[in-house]
Amino acid sequence: MTELLAPAGDLERLKIAYLYGADAVYIGGLDYSLRANAKNFSLEDIKEATKFAHSLGKKIYVTVNIVFHNKNLEGLKEYLEALKELDVDAVIVSDIVGINMAHECGLDIILSTQASVLNYSVVRFYKSLGVKRFVLGREVTREDIIRIKKENVEVECFIHGAMCTSISGKCVLSNYMTNRDSNRGGCAQICRWVFETDDVPFTFMSKDLNMVEYIEDMINIGIDSFKVEGRMRSIYYLATVIKCYREIIDKIKEHSLTEEDKKYYKLILDRVANRDSVPQFYQKFPGYEESYFQDRVEVSNQDFLGLVLGYDEEKKLLKIEERNYFKTSDIVEFIGPNMEDITYTIEDIIDEDGNRIEVARHPQMVVYIPYPHSLPKFSMMRIKVFDK
Repeated sequence: MTELLAPAGDLERLKIAYLYGADAVYIGGLDYSLRANAKNFSLEDIKEATKFAHSLGKKIYVTVNIVFHNKNLEGLKEYLEALKELDVDAVIVSDIVGINMAHECGLDIILSTQASVLNYSVVRFYKSLGVKRFVLGREVTREDIIRIKKENVEVECFIHGAMCTSISGKCVLSNYMTNRDSNRGGCAQICRWVFETDDVPFTFMSKDLNMVEYIEDMINIGIDSFKVEGRMRSIYYLATVIKCYREIIDKIKEHSLTEEDKKYYKLILDRVANRDSVPQFYQKFPGYEESYFQDRVEVSNQDFLGLVLGYDEEKKLLKIEERNYFKTSDIVEFIGPNMEDITYTIEDIIDEDGNRIEVARHPQMVVYIPYPHSLPKFSMMRIKVFDK
């Protein structure tokens, strides 16, 4: 089975990821996680998340992947024992001390991308420590993956999301320029900064990763888990990306994926992000076309119009929480768990007082839209842009 692995920064995102097609989700706790600025999960949250995942027959992994300084070791053993008690499926670790402790606690271990695994010899070493799965560095090539798979280990590869301009897990720019430790959850994303030179702005930022074109080949060479980056991304971004890759993987298995399908998914994925995305290292070493060197324009996506909150069966009205401006006569699209995308023209908008309005213009206001039937929980309404 090819696993589709999604990020989640909180319980809402976790539930959306599973419902939109993820086979597994990775999350961070309040400590020991590299996304310190995400909301993250308390032990009570992890308990609820694990119960929800297992009720769906799906998996949950917890990141414990900082580089440990002395003071970070306080409470680590107790935390890992608590994760074992909560029955999480694995922990994602980068530091050898964390690997050893997790192994002592009886937890399955996934080696984090922070360890920058790019060759089979490193795999052999960590395998001897009890590591079951390896998240390969984003800099890994197709040939590297094929050779590593010969070591009879599970391999997890990133397929979508932000790249690290540095070698994965090796950046100290944030530490140097802001005194925030990028390897203990405090990355200030220096690689996104614009630096002033004598004549033009300068950046050294990588474009995002997008592997739509190579998913079938990645399945064929035996990659076990396809990982999406983005624990701090929006619910709309997460739902859209996971839904696209779920459909791509399923169509490949059914031998029905076409070039037109891939073109459509690329358009959708490009639109949901605010940076360009490319395959990066998989087939060739990236060049100037895979990075930004003279500034860039990042346009905030406004396609997400509303979240479906419920349905009034008697009045045949969808209850919508508005996220971006929309009006009557707009052609929109409903997406949701386990459903085909639905195109619809908004004929009427009703506010909470029962008044008909022409425009919904206040984020998070609740409105009602006439619609013939209910939609699944966590369905979303977006601008209709592309035809499938």
